[in-house]
Amino acid sequence: MIEISLKKEQLIEMFRNMLRIRRFEEKVSELCLAGKIPGSSPHLYIGEEAVAVGICANLRKDDYVTSGHRAHGHCIAKGVRMDKLMAELLGKRDGCNGGRGGTMHIVDLSVGFLGANGIVGAGIPIAVGAGLSARLRGTDQVAVCFFGDGAANQGTFHEGINMAAVWKLPVIFVCENNLYSTWTPVRSVTSVEDIAERAKGYGIPGIIVDGMDVIKVYEAGRTAIQRAREGKGPTLIECKTYRFTGHYVGDPGMEYRPREEIEAWMKRDPIKKLQTVLLESKQVSMDELKKIEEQVAEEVEKAVEYALNSPFPSPEEAIENVFCEIR
Repeated sequence: MIEISLKKEQLIEMFRNMLRIRRFEEKVSELCLAGKIPGSSPHLYIGEEAVAVGICANLRKDDYVTSGHRAHGHCIAKGVRMDKLMAELLGKRDGCNGGRGGTMHIVDLSVGFLGANGIVGAGIPIAVGAGLSARLRGTDQVAVCFFGDGAANQGTFHEGINMAAVWKLPVIFVCENNLYSTWTPVRSVTSVEDIAERAKGYGIPGIIVDGMDVIKVYEAGRTAIQRAREGKGPTLIECKTYRFTGHYVGDPGMEYRPREEIEAWMKRDPIKKLQTVLLESKQVSMDELKKIEEQVAEEVEKAVEYALNSPFPSPEEAIENVFCEIR
């Protein structure tokens, strides 16, 4: 029997959340190709589910998360309602942000989700600011910023980590290294093989973890988050992961990625990996897992129905929640 440290309930909840993300994103792709999603084509999180779920399983509701343009998985893992999220993607009034944010600018302060961001690396200083806020207010909250390998070459990455390290802020920097920055291989634009190595330059821990294994991600996140809550400062976690689809819906992703590479990574599907662990450790039966899949499928269908039935904002609403000074 496989020896695992997590409780059955924790493993099942992580399995359920990874499945939620996968089925949600599959439906987003379907709706986008059907012309139901306005604006920018969504960037799907399929294949990377273990990172968001493994890290966020350690967080409290009052902890903070920031993200980038591939944010749906982080939203769901942090507790954003799928129906509200789907409505936002469809530009509907009942979305998280009234249909104004769309796929790349989602915010839900009720669960500590400080925002997705279409600007590469822009979520990093926001998370540092949240960490500084927690420090000044004397709470033990932490801030997690998710970003890709491309963002690790932005100035905000270095400036943000440096500030967090100097002030020992409770920030966890999670680099989702999926090997490609849009269509550019990370190895061709990054001088180090492992981005986590850069942590040495700031005097903080740098951890490399298998981003396709939700249990390993959870354990790495637990260590870093506990350290941050104790006032010992930030950690850089590099999760080696892979997106199973193109950079965005409509990008086939095959022209610039070797087929053999894609097939090799897909054999490491994080959902199937956890399913195997659950079955081989006798935690659950296949019938129980199928029941969870049915429940998740129903949740996603209800989210789609909610979004489709939500009205579009009226033209008059365009100036609501817009703050400026008129002279």
